[in-house]
Amino acid sequence: MHPGALDRARQEALAAEVFAAAQDAPFWRPVVPGGRTMSVRMTGLGPLSWVSDLRGYRYEPLHPVTGRPWPPMPAILLQLWRRFAPGAPEPDACLANLYGEGARMGLHQDRDEADFSAPVLSVSLGDSAVFRIGSATRGGPTRSVKLHSGDVCLLTGPARMAFHGVDRVLSGSSTVVPGGGRLNLTLRRAR
Repeated sequence: MHPGALDRARQEALAAEVFAAAQDAPFWRPVVPGGRTMSVRMTGLGPLSWVSDLRGYRYEPLHPVTGRPWPPMPAILLQLWRRFAPGAPEPDACLANLYGEGARMGLHQDRDEADFSAPVLSVSLGDSAVFRIGSATRGGPTRSVKLHSGDVCLLTGPARMAFHGVDRVLSGSSTVVPGGGRLNLTLRRAR
């Protein structure tokens, strides 16, 4: 965990870039293979982004609603990657999760990438969240950590395959995201 990696001005600038990109690649609510609609809204940045539908989980080069390529990743995200994951292959996917009132993310592993040795870097913007992280074994012990706007979390080494999720968002704890909520950006090497 890297608390306060981004100051307020850089948080606001990054959020503005993501919401501007979402004009071309709008946030949507994915459906999981079992048919349930996720509570978070998502979009992507970079050459690829993660998608989910009744056919399964995967990385795609095109937005599932518009059919157009994803917008490029903001430079600040690549700078954060190089700062916190030096020497790792450059990310080729950024998933942007927008959490509104009541949204959460169940415990899961990031398993759709080609190489699990590459880290996953997460940037929190907006409302604080109660983040839960465990081990690489489902049902193992977990601990909860509060993530605040500007925090960076790096899942690497043994933590790369840890089950993790967001139990809840602390609504109203930040004004960085226009209209409220939490924006989480996760950079990955998908290929």
